Amino acid sequence: MNVDEWRGSTVAPPRDAAPAPAPAGGRAEARRAARRRQSAERPEALRRLLPQALVVAFLAGGTTAFVAEDKAVRLSVDGEPRTLHTFADDVGELIAEEGLDVGAHDIVAPAPGAPLASGDEVVVRYGRPVRLTLDGERRQVWTTARTVEGALRGLGVRAEGAYLSVDRSARIARTGLDLDVRTERTVTVMADGRERTLRTNAATVREAVAEAGISLRGQDTTSVPPDSFPRDGQTLTVLRITGSREVREEPIAFDVRRTQDAMLYRGTEVVERAGRQGARRVTYELRTVNGVRQRPRRIESQVVRAPQAQHVKVGTRPLPTGVQGADGLDWNALAQCESGGRPDAVDPSGTYGGLYQFDTGTWQRLGGSGRPQDAPAAEQTYRAKKLYVQRGASPWPHCGARL
Repeated sequence: MNVDEWRGSTVAPPRDAAPAPAPAGGRAEARRAARRRQSAERPEALRRLLPQALVVAFLAGGTTAFVAEDKAVRLSVDGEPRTLHTFADDVGELIAEEGLDVGAHDIVAPAPGAPLASGDEVVVRYGRPVRLTLDGERRQVWTTARTVEGALRGLGVRAEGAYLSVDRSARIARTGLDLDVRTERTVTVMADGRERTLRTNAATVREAVAEAGISLRGQDTTSVPPDSFPRDGQTLTVLRITGSREVREEPIAFDVRRTQDAMLYRGTEVVERAGRQGARRVTYELRTVNGVRQRPRRIESQVVRAPQAQHVKVGTRPLPTGVQGADGLDWNALAQCESGGRPDAVDPSGTYGGLYQFDTGTWQRLGGSGRPQDAPAAEQTYRAKKLYVQRGASPWPHCGARL
């Protein structure tokens, strides 16, 4: 049998058979369709037919085209390399052929759209989520490193002397991990008149203070919250606190309730019922901080006696303007002489006050209330006239002649 007869009997389709239509999607799609058809055949049949197909292709002059389509490439997935043959035109097609699912946090190099040639190397590195707490601050980061040490190096985290919640050689699974990192920091602790500087990766101020060999006792605390995170270069002051309590009795002022009374002259007030102060028992916390006494802090209060309001009648009756026997006198001249015409004037001794320099006893016997210098000018003149009717000009021995 000659070569043409062998090839026709083994591979070539019948002369009257119509050629198979090319699948939609171009040459790449045609190759994928062909591979799907081939995969459906039994492996034993494939092994029997493949040598014959190669011989036929060679004899038909197709050797060059077949070799040009087939590419030997090196594929490394998460650090595990292997060499394979592929007909893919670009990196993305190779990734799809291998069934690799890559996402936004994964690395593919060269990029998926890059053309693929024999001898190329394609690297796929999957991203891994790391829930990182770095020096007390939480965040989620993504890394393609497969170990904790590689992830820290990629994130630029200084791990020398740091506390790591996971061993640095531990592998990071595709699902990621939780990682707590506390870098080494310099803090200064001030306590009992001494200063101590140390390097620490403590998680709290309390731990850093303890590492400095200082104990917190009783109410002792620090200048920043003891459970807060100590920062690099921070100065921590220990506050030695002693405390006690003190109970004091304090007065409660009474209210003044005023009611109008038409029987009393305007400007007159009469106390109908005197008020009485109340009392409360107040508890204070007394503290000294590093030997310095602090301002007492009120922590409790209890009323032990309620105050009693003062009731006052306030006159609304208009004052009379005239007093028989005194209306025709020059009261303005007397006021100028006695007080310079100032209703609120008070003598240097504090005994006499008002326009006409009444003493308080005389003023109140004339019907006035309070002090004369606090009353309206018209009321002062009215009561001065009443005094004149009773005693003449004698109450004003120096200025009475001005009337």
